[in-house]
Formats: sequence, C-alpha cells, structure tokens
Amino acid sequence: MATLEEAVAEGQRHIGMRGPANSRVIEAGAIRRFVEALGDSNPLYTDPEYARHTRWGGVIAPPTFLCTISAPLDMPDLGFGRINLNGGTSYEWYRPVRPGDVITAQASLEEVRGVQGGSGAMLIMVRSIRYTDQDGRLVAEGRGTGIRR
Repeated sequence: MATLEEAVAEGQRHIGMRGPANSRVIEAGAIRRFVEALGDSNPLYTDPEYARHTRWGGVIAPPTFLCTISAPLDMPDLGFGRINLNGGTSYEWYRPVRPGDVITAQASLEEVRGVQGGSGAMLIMVRSIRYTDQDGRLVAEGRGTGIRR
C-alpha cells in the first residue's frame, strides 16, 4: 500500500486527465420516472400543458437529473486506502435540459491532495464534469469530491 505522500504525488501526475465523453438523449419518460422516484410532483417536469404556460415554455428536467448521466474517469489505482467516501457534489446550471436534448457529460480530474484528519490520513480527489447540449452549449458544470481513507 502506498503512503499518503506517494498517492498524492502519483495522483497529481493525472491532474487535467479527461474521461471519455458520454452522450445521452433525454427522454420525457426518463424524466417522469426520475421525478416519480423522488416523489417530486412538480408539473413542470411531467405535464406538457402546464409547462407550456411557464417561463420555460415546455417540460424541463429537474436540475438533479444530470446525475443520471454517467461521466467516467478511469483513474489508475493510487494504492491508498480501502474506504471510498463521497465528500460532496455541487452544480452550476446555465440552461434547462429538455426532452429531446442530447446531453454530453465529460469528467476531468481537477485536484489531488492529502490531509490528516482526526481519524487518520485521507486522500482527497476533486473532479469536474461539463455537461453540454447537442449544439455544444454549456448546460451545467458539476464538481465532486471523493475521499479515500
């Protein structure tokens, strides 16, 4: 097993690495199933007649729908830790996602660092995900933090 310092040094060599672009056609049925699973009854996501009379002019996907689009990042095993934790995810949205859109997600490694916590050493890895539509317009940006202990 690598030391924290070795894992950080190896991880930092991969900063800027990009994963494969993954595209998905957004379907109204997928949006409906997603909001039903969440228990979200907002008609903006499922009722075309209602949505047509909103400022959006039609059905849109809820912002959290983007988490259903896979954006892999094939990081090599850094040889540190056995426990993976989610350290948090944040998004910035720029455009609504609509049925029929083709959304492409692509992840990149932004940061690798080590910290000493009260319970021991932790490897922190931050990745970003860019979501673009079929016209290449930026829809949203996500940022996720992974922790290895």
